[in-house]
Amino acid sequence: MSNRVNPPGKSSPAAGSAPRALAAGVLDAVLHRGRSLKAELAAALPQLDDTRDRALVEAICFAALRQRPRYDTALAAWMARPLAARDRPLRALLHAGFAQLDPLGLPAHAAVAATVEAARSLGRAHQAGMVNALLRRAQREGLPPCDPAAAWPGWLLARLRADWPGDAEAILAASAAPAPLWLRVNRRHGDRDAYAARLREAGIEALAADGFEDALRLDAPVPVAALPGFAEGAVSVQDVSAQCVADALAPAPGARVLDACAAPGGKAAHLLERDPGLRLTALDLDPARLARVGAGLSRLGVAAQARLLAADAALPASWWDGEPYDAILLDAPCSATGVARRQPDVLLHRRASDIDALAALQAALLDALWPLLRPGGALVYATCSILHQENARQVAAFLARTADATAAPLDDRYGRIHGVGRQRLPGEQGGDGFFVARLVRLNEG
Repeated sequence: MSNRVNPPGKSSPAAGSAPRALAAGVLDAVLHRGRSLKAELAAALPQLDDTRDRALVEAICFAALRQRPRYDTALAAWMARPLAARDRPLRALLHAGFAQLDPLGLPAHAAVAATVEAARSLGRAHQAGMVNALLRRAQREGLPPCDPAAAWPGWLLARLRADWPGDAEAILAASAAPAPLWLRVNRRHGDRDAYAARLREAGIEALAADGFEDALRLDAPVPVAALPGFAEGAVSVQDVSAQCVADALAPAPGARVLDACAAPGGKAAHLLERDPGLRLTALDLDPARLARVGAGLSRLGVAAQARLLAADAALPASWWDGEPYDAILLDAPCSATGVARRQPDVLLHRRASDIDALAALQAALLDALWPLLRPGGALVYATCSILHQENARQVAAFLARTADATAAPLDDRYGRIHGVGRQRLPGEQGGDGFFVARLVRLNEG
């Protein structure tokens, strides 16, 4: 998300209160009820007809969650006593108000007036004066600075600093910053340069990414509806780090490929855009998520080449037809610690016990899928984690227990050397934190 958004056109505070109230509801669910930001936004945004209002809600929620410790510091300093549990929705609304002032930089008068009106619309007219006073103080004095480390739970911060002692501060800063919008150009509709020209004609500036032929970067994000040809499948939104998977797997033309944890489907789509002749199976445990994979493939015009299968990748006996795959992509479930800037609620909801559980699942998936790969075939193991336990150590342990597995080298495009794989850290070359390793099954005999 960008630091700034284009606010809706001129309207009364009452009209402007609706997106603020909706943002407060999303934040309340995420902050106080352990809900997923992605799920809450998916349910909330369709309630607004204006795409600018939707963009505003999304921007407020991301900014407020990234700046959560800072806003709590302000409330602790400025309020005579802490807010009671029954006032948690008010805390969420105040966070939404602070986010509009800093970092979003919306016009202060309109932002404050609409947020105060939102307090009334939420049944808190008796607290509207307090909302006004706190937001006006933030406007006058500015919000207090806060160490980005404050957003991280102590156990995770300790792991981060142990794993990346020389990079921890840069990771913390990058994870607290808005991410650029990365696009993946569908080469079936034309190459990257041609699409960049279409963007320029639409008044949208984009930068090409060295080493990745389909990637364009927008430092000033726009709604997807504003992207030329989006509805027709000319382009998709996908971080540059995730786009590297297609190059790392590099299946031969017409290969039989398994995408073992396919949702939301961007990597499968990228592979099919590059080679319509692939015999690709997109597998996912969740039928609803798999349906969204299918919808995405349909928009891109590549659905006909894919087989979608709702099944557990760790239990191939229940779904595998016995024919080996030439290439397997395992984009494994992980801690998502490399994408905290895109999923700031990860830092709220992740627990220390989750990491051991995820590592056990990753190991089980590697062991279950490896026999499905033909000799000479390649399996790419990828995560959006930055934790050694899920990445370098996970792959090293697999190689130690798997006699017919070896690692193939990857070049500097994929990040720094990390065990036998490559690791990108958050913000490096503008991308997300991401790990990738390419494993090859040795020929029998």
